Amino acid sequence: MLTCNKFLFLSVLALFSQSLIASTPAVSARHEAKYAPTSVAMDVRKVSDHVYYVEGSAGIATDNEGFISNAGFIVTGDGVVVFDALGTPSLADKLVQQIAEITPQPIRKVIVSHYHADHVYGLQVFEELGAEIIAPYGAQKYIQSEAAKNRLEERQLSLGPWVNENTHLVLPDTTISSSTTFTMGELSFTINYMGSAHSDGDMTLLVEPDKVLFSGDIIFRERIPYVGNADSKKWLDTLTKLETGGLTALVPGHGPASTDPADTIAFTRRYLAYLRQSMGKGVEEFIPFDEVYANTDWSEFENLPAFAEGNRINAYQVYLSLEAELLAQ
Repeated sequence: MLTCNKFLFLSVLALFSQSLIASTPAVSARHEAKYAPTSVAMDVRKVSDHVYYVEGSAGIATDNEGFISNAGFIVTGDGVVVFDALGTPSLADKLVQQIAEITPQPIRKVIVSHYHADHVYGLQVFEELGAEIIAPYGAQKYIQSEAAKNRLEERQLSLGPWVNENTHLVLPDTTISSSTTFTMGELSFTINYMGSAHSDGDMTLLVEPDKVLFSGDIIFRERIPYVGNADSKKWLDTLTKLETGGLTALVPGHGPASTDPADTIAFTRRYLAYLRQSMGKGVEEFIPFDEVYANTDWSEFENLPAFAEGNRINAYQVYLSLEAELLAQ
């Protein structure tokens, strides 16, 4: 009798253990199976009563398993708003798990600052959750471009396995071409459409009651900005006009959040202005780029992260764009 009871007890225990394995941990197992696990640290930082963000490292696109840009989220009484989606589905999946540790509220909206790879390759994770994807005008054009296809293929090689054959670009549900407002729960938000500045289309998000601005890559902090094919003239004009009065904090696209928004904006503006001024002299006098670059004093910026990797490329892009501006006169 004792042996029979022992056998029955062990059978029940085995069934109970199997049910535990098949219940709650299944979510984590599903995530691990679907997305390559990422080993990077992703610490959630609280900015204000409702606002949080995660900060990527100050490196180039393939550093830190692709975690080099920021993303944020805002917790309301009726759901979560996410700002930007990070540079791989694996990173976005980890962000979703971090959000779930803070609130049981569902993720309802994702605001995309611009369609550069380090901010959008995680969008498919939020699409699968049923979140509304909101992006700036021009996103569809980029998604369907040869440049987007080539960039994805490059990242599948340079950021594998976190970007792989299952990674795809996500079309937005809603496209914004002018500034707009919305309310979720008890919070009001303003999406500021900035037009083509850092990219073909840029947006910022203001969390009204907390007075916190998510700037996307309009603003970089404590590292060299990435210029790429940006319209540096319009970008500079945008920064000059950007309203910062009354803000309590600014979360840039790269670098730590700032409680002195005016000073943070001034750095990016100063860098762009210096690029245009120093390269502009060479263009006006028909001096070759290599000579102009070598004779430029970079001492204010040369000790910042990403200077060695990005500054010469930035300067060359601005030199070419200034040549085009001169020819267009």
